[in-house]
Amino acid sequence: MASDRRHVQPADFSGFSQTPLTRRTVIAGAGLAIAAIGSRGLFGPLGTAVAETIDKPWKHTKDPRGIDIALTAGKQTEARFGFMFKDPPAYGPPDELLQQLAAQMGEPSGSALENPDILSGETFLGQFIDHDMTFDRTPMPEQELDPQGLVNFDSPSFDLASVYGRGPDLDPQFYESDGMHMRIVRTAEGLEDLPRLDDGTALIGDSRNDENLILTQLHLLFLKFHNRCLDTGLAKTLAQAQRLTRWHFQWVIINDFLKAVVGAELVSQILQGSPPKPKIDFYKPGDADRPMMPIEYAVAAFRFGHSMVRGRYTLNAAGSVPLFDPSLPDLRGGRPLPADLEIEWWRFFPVPGAPSSPRNPARLIDTKLAIPLLNLPPTVVKDPMVSLAQRNLVRGKRLGLPAGQDVAKMMKMKPLSSTELGLPDAGNPGWAGKAPLWFYILREAEICQGGRRLGPLGAKLVAEVIVGILSCDKSSYIYDKTPFQPAPPIAPSGQFTMGEFAAFAQGT
Repeated sequence: MASDRRHVQPADFSGFSQTPLTRRTVIAGAGLAIAAIGSRGLFGPLGTAVAETIDKPWKHTKDPRGIDIALTAGKQTEARFGFMFKDPPAYGPPDELLQQLAAQMGEPSGSALENPDILSGETFLGQFIDHDMTFDRTPMPEQELDPQGLVNFDSPSFDLASVYGRGPDLDPQFYESDGMHMRIVRTAEGLEDLPRLDDGTALIGDSRNDENLILTQLHLLFLKFHNRCLDTGLAKTLAQAQRLTRWHFQWVIINDFLKAVVGAELVSQILQGSPPKPKIDFYKPGDADRPMMPIEYAVAAFRFGHSMVRGRYTLNAAGSVPLFDPSLPDLRGGRPLPADLEIEWWRFFPVPGAPSSPRNPARLIDTKLAIPLLNLPPTVVKDPMVSLAQRNLVRGKRLGLPAGQDVAKMMKMKPLSSTELGLPDAGNPGWAGKAPLWFYILREAEICQGGRRLGPLGAKLVAEVIVGILSCDKSSYIYDKTPFQPAPPIAPSGQFTMGEFAAFAQGT
């Protein structure tokens, strides 16, 4: 186990700036958790708590930082965001039809909704991945000069910027005095936790990673993994520990998360050989050195995780905890970790040598959302549209997303019919014989894979973007000449998933 010499309560951080001064750090707050899925997005790479004028077309505002690129600069433009498919027209069914569709997307009680193939850890790993991709370290002055993120912007990459910030020189509050170990503290109850200010604000690179207590502890797990790389002698310097942590994170993204949600066969088709070489058919950013985030991915495809969310989670033997409840303890972040809500990671990932039940399976990937997500509380949304399903559907329309069938044609796939999709009032001319892309991807998963993983369109879109973005980073593990493979003591059996990641990080 790592020495406790670092696990002491910090005395005073008033001399430090919490995070790089960017728009994200100014407007992103700690709230409930999964709560943030309403405006920031669990598996929804909007990133910031943007001023969402959901009830009217998106304005030319500074907050989206490029997510409204079709309205501000045209579909042909690529910057921080861009369109993967530039030819299909925007799809705009009447809001009334979108409201009807959203109303039928609640989980029916008594149904078999558990996914037998995916545990809930993947849900939160997906959120962590999203935050890492969408973290925007662009300094505030550059953002003010370029509010649409057309020139000055951070491209998506899997570099754990949300963990490391700008490094120990510019963000010393994240690090121990040796400039190599990540700072971990102990609560008054003796639990390891993120360092915090007096008001409970976590001193981490991206405040979104403290939105809920599951994600909080996942972020903490990455700090522990980094420190263990140093404490076991596997790394001698900060740079070596960062590379080991980043590469194992990237390995997990491809070989655990992505294989779980799109299937191992597709991953092997897109990332072939040893060392692996990407084979990308559709995601081809104009500037590979600064790849854009596709709107089709950010606003539709990667939001498949909304359907995986449960209404309650069991963190430990104390029992289940609701996502949000005004009268009961819930998963609200932005506070020191309570003793009764410390996670036993084997309940979320298959940890070697740990019990195999009772675990938290994810919900099926389908067109049904947990009931709490259809009635988001005021701590999550500030306008009358409290249904996450409706917000996603209307957002897609406002941002100019193409219809699901149009994307299927662009990807040379046979589109699903309106009858197969089960749209309400399917013959209504307002649908124009098509369906919103987000709904299409969820229904496709339900029809083609029984909800156990994404269907062909959703899987291809998600896999190509993730592998494509990884391949644009020449410092990623896929370019290691050795090639890179997790090995003992980090991966004692030669296998490496988030279960092994958790075991090594905790020294078990």
